[in-house]
Amino acid sequence: MVMIKVKDVSMRFLMANDNISSIKEFVTAFVKKKLKFKEFWALKNISFEVNKGEVVGIIGRNGAGKSTILKIISGIMKPTTGTVERYGNIVPMLELGSGFDMDLSGKENIFLNGAILGYSKEFLESKYDEILEFSELGDFIYSPIRNYSSGMLMRLAFSIATVVEPEVLIVDEILAVGDENFQQKSRQRMMELMSGGTTVLFVSHNLWQIREMCDRVVWLEGGNVKMFGPVNEVCDAYDISGPDSRR
Repeated sequence: MVMIKVKDVSMRFLMANDNISSIKEFVTAFVKKKLKFKEFWALKNISFEVNKGEVVGIIGRNGAGKSTILKIISGIMKPTTGTVERYGNIVPMLELGSGFDMDLSGKENIFLNGAILGYSKEFLESKYDEILEFSELGDFIYSPIRNYSSGMLMRLAFSIATVVEPEVLIVDEILAVGDENFQQKSRQRMMELMSGGTTVLFVSHNLWQIREMCDRVVWLEGGNVKMFGPVNEVCDAYDISGPDSRR
């Protein structure tokens, strides 16, 4: 069963092509219709499918379009052309603190973020102790999350997203955050989700993680699909392509 179908997706951005150094200059140029833009295609005719229970990695150097395609699949961005078909409950873990209110406590954000993900208060109450235990936040759970370190914030986000057992989990470099102990625990939790049938899209610059966790891999280069296939086949090709491809 196909859970995600990406078909001929392209994404165009318009960038100001002027030497503008302030908002005032930008507004003045815009009002006078002197603002010039140049096109930048972050993605060009991207197509691939992800099957139920499959773990698909996305690799490529910085600027290849990895985060952009994840945002489009998650529904955060709309592609310029092409379509994305999604099935099942999708939980995206893309940007640090996304879906959180910095003035609320960690506990309050569990219910806020859980509600955004579509879960009832009763369900989140039943999972609260499990989320707290996994996050290792202790009494910090009662503090406003504006006081959290990036590692604490990501531990909370990861705990909420994975305890609720999504049908589709979209992850952008999440396992690179936190200390070694939590990274190991996060990998183990991801393995449990995968063995339980959760479909995962996973971006990482760490080829070891990709090889360990993924079934197939999409290699993006310059907004194009350079290669898509079995994990070792794609990673071997990427690995010998030279250091410039792995920045």
